[in-house]
Amino acid sequence: MAIVASAVAGLHAMERATILQLRAPGMTTADLAREASILVASASVPVLVSSRCDVVLACGAAGVNLPERDIATRDARALLGNRLVGRSVHSIDSAVEAERDGADYVIYGPVWPSASHSGVAPVGVEALARVAGALRIPVLAIGGITAERIPEITAAGAAGYAAIGLFR
Repeated sequence: MAIVASAVAGLHAMERATILQLRAPGMTTADLAREASILVASASVPVLVSSRCDVVLACGAAGVNLPERDIATRDARALLGNRLVGRSVHSIDSAVEAERDGADYVIYGPVWPSASHSGVAPVGVEALARVAGALRIPVLAIGGITAERIPEITAAGAAGYAAIGLFR
């Protein structure tokens, strides 16, 4: 999953990503909807929007990824029906709760130190393995992802990874 801040960045990342997440917390709703609409219309892979179920519905995106402190997974599911609903989590308890509440996947981390989460201690590969082993839904690693670390992610049982810098 490539996490991008604009349609242009998403179209650039699309060549190497299996799914795109548009995450632009500082953008106005109108600008976010415009960027999401462009990305949905142009992308050959599914597009998720971070945190904004209203924008997902307005632009026809494949689903939403919810930050850990966002609306409840079950509430997003009620709004979005069969669209994808994922949740970013930072603990095994939050991951289990997201699965129980109907998430299709979780993003867990940061696994390694990350520029985008500079004040957060990394959880490590062992914690990633515990989360992946505890859930039936896919777990994606995030935080400090590099091409060299992908084999460790896979060996830990994660289904894949989400990244910002790797797709720039």
